[in-house]
Amino acid sequence: MSTRGKIMLVGLGPGSVEHMSARARAAIAEADTIIGYVTYIRLVAELLEGKEVVKKSMTEELDRAIEALERARQGRKVALVSSGDAGVYGMAGPTFEVLFQAGWTPDSAIEVEIVPGASALNTCAALVGAPLTHDFCAISLSDLLTPWPTIARRLDAVAYADFVVALYNPKSGRRTRQIVEAQRLFLRHRRADTPVAIVKSAYRPRQRIEFTTLERMAEADIGMLTTVLIGNSNTFVRDGLMVTPRGYAHKYEVAAGERATLEGEQAGRSLSTGLNGWLATIRASGRSAAELATEYRLPQDYVAAALAAAPTAAAAMADAAEDAT
Repeated sequence: MSTRGKIMLVGLGPGSVEHMSARARAAIAEADTIIGYVTYIRLVAELLEGKEVVKKSMTEELDRAIEALERARQGRKVALVSSGDAGVYGMAGPTFEVLFQAGWTPDSAIEVEIVPGASALNTCAALVGAPLTHDFCAISLSDLLTPWPTIARRLDAVAYADFVVALYNPKSGRRTRQIVEAQRLFLRHRRADTPVAIVKSAYRPRQRIEFTTLERMAEADIGMLTTVLIGNSNTFVRDGLMVTPRGYAHKYEVAAGERATLEGEQAGRSLSTGLNGWLATIRASGRSAAELATEYRLPQDYVAAALAAAPTAAAAMADAAEDAT
């Protein structure tokens, strides 16, 4: 047995062995001890023959990390497994907290490796189309460790800012109200018919996919094995696929298999909707900062500062043309 212990924080991906990375499978093979939540252990049961297996309950994250540290101190190679990615609502954070509190540093006798895996956000998106093609974020609705007002502020902010949003831990047997409150907050800023995809147990035997709308979202079959994908103002569902456009239609026209740049635009530069184009537009409009702030849904003091610094339309276009050379 090696005298130097090792902790491998292994992201299993969605759960099926074929969607695990080669390094994740190799890390499990390398380990002599496997630690994880009982459901995650079950996902890789066929890879665990001859290994010590330590199963923990859902709320025992710190216990898992402490157990891994103790085994590594004994010189063992430990695979601490998480579904998805260990760094996305997974075991990487709690493990580093435990390690640092124990005085660990990267130069210590215990080696730590993070093995990335596809998170629920990626895997669920792959099953429903291309909902994450533009800006997106993830928010967990679990208020076991995060105060609800903090979660509510984040929900309101991203709903207002028009992000595509993936909701993790949306509902459990005891937490049934959070998804309703999230819906309420989103409806303050989004249309009722905003597309929503509900994905349960992605790439697992009981996989279930449901398309709905923001207005009907809370009525769907949602639980702890569900990820909820809420589209932005441009997201659409067509032929069973949820797609969020990146914005190419603002610059290009595609006809008969050929791409043409729209009049007034340049390939690789946005003269109309980019920063310089917007600054030139607000300067030329002659409107007040208050009026522009309302139109663009931006803070008035930011718009006022932008107006003060905005170049003329001619200067903005010249800057853009120079950037393109």
